[in-house]
Amino acid sequence: MSEEVKKSSYSADSIQALEGMEHVRMRPSMYIGDTGVRGLHHLVYEVVDNSIDEALAGHCDTIFVAINEDNSITVEDNGRGIPVDIHKKEGVSALEVVMTKIGAGGKFDKDSYKVSGGLHGVGVSCVNALSDHLKATVFREGKVYEQEYERGKAMYPVKQVGETDKRGTTVWFKPDGTIFQQTLEFSYDTLAARMRELAYLNKGISITLTDRRETDKDGNFVGETFHSKEGLKEFVKFLDGNRVPIITHVISMENEKGEVPVEVALIYNESYSENIFSYVNNINTHEGGTHLQGFRMGLTRTLKKYADASGLLDKLKFEISGDDFREGLTAIISVKVAEPQFEGQTKTKLGNREVVSPVSQAVAEMLENYLEENPNDAKIIVQKVILAAQARHAAKKAREMVQRKTVMGGGGLPGKLSDCSEQDPAKCEVFLVEGDSAGGTAKQGRDRAFQAIMPLRGKILNVEKAMHHKVFENEEIRNIFTALGVTIGTEEDSKALNLEKLRYHKVVIMCDADVDGSHISTLILTFFFRYMKELIENGYVYIATPPLYMVKKGNKKEYAWTDAQRDEISERLGGGTNIQRYKGLGEMNAEQLWETTMNPEFRTLRQVGIDSLAEADRVFSMLMGDEVPPRREFIEKNAAYAKIDA
Repeated sequence: MSEEVKKSSYSADSIQALEGMEHVRMRPSMYIGDTGVRGLHHLVYEVVDNSIDEALAGHCDTIFVAINEDNSITVEDNGRGIPVDIHKKEGVSALEVVMTKIGAGGKFDKDSYKVSGGLHGVGVSCVNALSDHLKATVFREGKVYEQEYERGKAMYPVKQVGETDKRGTTVWFKPDGTIFQQTLEFSYDTLAARMRELAYLNKGISITLTDRRETDKDGNFVGETFHSKEGLKEFVKFLDGNRVPIITHVISMENEKGEVPVEVALIYNESYSENIFSYVNNINTHEGGTHLQGFRMGLTRTLKKYADASGLLDKLKFEISGDDFREGLTAIISVKVAEPQFEGQTKTKLGNREVVSPVSQAVAEMLENYLEENPNDAKIIVQKVILAAQARHAAKKAREMVQRKTVMGGGGLPGKLSDCSEQDPAKCEVFLVEGDSAGGTAKQGRDRAFQAIMPLRGKILNVEKAMHHKVFENEEIRNIFTALGVTIGTEEDSKALNLEKLRYHKVVIMCDADVDGSHISTLILTFFFRYMKELIENGYVYIATPPLYMVKKGNKKEYAWTDAQRDEISERLGGGTNIQRYKGLGEMNAEQLWETTMNPEFRTLRQVGIDSLAEADRVFSMLMGDEVPPRREFIEKNAAYAKIDA
């Protein structure tokens, strides 16, 4: 057979039979979502989830998580300790089976764990496969055992290394740089948000997070212990700390209906947004599902029944919608399901039909009791619902105006938009640029084939403080909707975007590198988070990073994005350098803007993502809401990292 024929033949030898750990290393994104920042942090969550499962089974109440100086991770718990005796089927220690076999673990044994979180059994072995080095230490039945692994393979059999009076499991691991090529650096804030969330979702557990890379003014490692006595009730108070409540208490319940443990906590506030966060076995179900359906049914039916009976709706000339009952609502639903079935694009939508009725019944009973015992709060909630209904009708008219002006409605594109010639949205990008001056420079510097420019006049409306119809009446916001080509959804589903009509798959926020520019970027991101969250969730939103300095000497010029880069370039070029500080995009000419900020070959775009919906909601409400004290506290805490232009 000739060499050419050999190359093109497709036989049994061409099929790679990848098993277990090899397959995880070959296709890591199938197991942890991606190999970027999110995937890296997911490794920690998987190990912690094992400890949480021990807590759910009643055998663990303390978990320690540490980011070590070399960006390795240590997770320690006081559970029963992973079994170390010989596994009958595999012929090796049960610890080695758990650490090296995909799908192994006690969570498949219903006698060991009634419910469990994590990636349904692939967890810690998956972490092992994607780690350069991992060491498991087990404290069990008075003895200490350990085993080490390199890239998922055991370096030696499990061995006893000492005696102890403690119990539990410690897992130390260092992610593999050949897998996680984007970064190996863990974010303390990202991990803290998840540990805090887990503490609220599992009341009574203490989770301590320590960052051994950084010390405070007293020389102690930076860290925090998360512990909640009241669970979801405290979680709602934490999330709504930056909003003004309109009722006196958090409405909450903890119940078990039809073998489905249900926890719910909710409160109404003065805002105009609906913030509902749902969890199944500690997994955040971003796409909702049957538990969320049950919650909405129970809430709407009970409140509607009460509102009708109160007579407060008699003068209303139109029907109340389900959306009206949820405006200004912050709620958390957490259910525990023995065998959860996940659906949806990212497998975060609960599909178990048997969950709808228990959640609906539990919510209905909780609300009926509260409304009966708190008539003043009940009246306030109904009045809020009536205001929401009136605003919805006004917003409907404003939305229809936007719809008429969209491309598909024949209204044409905004006059300020300089569109590109490419028709394939996957190849197109639009720059939302601060001001007409920078917009003019960007138009001159862009590649007209695939880059569109949309100048924005000044600061857009702060949607965090605005009623829905005011948002849709705002000219700049209407122009953004029209330029992007997306429709806003029906009256019943007003928050769903029709992404099929999206004209650009890169929406780039390009503002000045100063305080005003940062404020405008935050206003735009707030608008996207509240009204176009799907854009962010699908990875379509980016932030451009224009340089801060141009360092020039003779015919040589280099750009710097940080003070450290500026100093390094100045030193390298030698004496006599001229440093230009760019305070705005308008200070660059078209060629400079292209080569530093818009040219795909050299630019740096920061993709906007959402690690935690609950934490993102809290931060936006704090930064952009009405309450000043939490914002002042945030600024004081982070002032050391801020750079304010004189």
